[in-house]
Amino acid sequence: MTGGAVAKYDHRVAQAGSLLCVGLDSAHDRLPPRFLVDEAPQFAFNRWIIEQTHPYVSAYKPNIAFYEACGAAGITALKQTVAYLQVHHPDILTICDAKRADIGSTNAGYVAAIFDWLGFDAVTLNPYLGREALAPFLERRDKGCIILCRTSNPGAGEFQDMATDGRPLWQAVAERVSRVWNAHGNCMLVVGATYPEELTQVRALVGDMTLLVPGIGAQGGDVAQTVRAGLNAHGAGMVINAARSVIFADDPAAEARALRDAINQHRPARP
Repeated sequence: MTGGAVAKYDHRVAQAGSLLCVGLDSAHDRLPPRFLVDEAPQFAFNRWIIEQTHPYVSAYKPNIAFYEACGAAGITALKQTVAYLQVHHPDILTICDAKRADIGSTNAGYVAAIFDWLGFDAVTLNPYLGREALAPFLERRDKGCIILCRTSNPGAGEFQDMATDGRPLWQAVAERVSRVWNAHGNCMLVVGATYPEELTQVRALVGDMTLLVPGIGAQGGDVAQTVRAGLNAHGAGMVINAARSVIFADDPAAEARALRDAINQHRPARP
């Protein structure tokens, strides 16, 4: 059983033949000058990126920090971006990269903001407070809950590699989320492309569960290693994210197409 957001993603993957997610990390200070004259520069840039890349992607993932940094105008641009996708590309999954976690009553506010007001299909979440605290997210069967497991940053091991019951913490998170938290089939896990050995182990632990895999592109993750390590039994089950390497490329369409094709070289041929 899979929840609405996971099923939506799986359907898009099958239709588009792509595991690529483009991270709309549209830092205002990196926008090309031609967009800065627009009354909504971040939204104008995002709209252009979407129209350049949408044939080659199955998800878009804005990191909320780049929009919060611009205040009310940034949050408005984020909402405009999601609304644009809902109207023009409703089959593509939208992920709010916010890494939220707090006590339950505060999370209820995050749920209302991210799922209901902004309109995202899925959100990234921090597991540190436990299932009870994240229940307002997990109980939304129609939405995706993407839990941090083995993150892509160089210092990830400081806590994630700590032993708990004879295994690293990231392994305990993978097991708990897949076996307990995923009762509604709406959970995914974040596992970085920069740690292919751990990615292989997570796949073995969680079966066919979908994994959000950052770290390709600017962070240096190897496409071939990543895909071989992370594919599920259906030749899918991965949301492979690239942000800066695509959106700030001279030709984002060509970059997205090339990355989709590079990923697909290591997937089973479609019937």
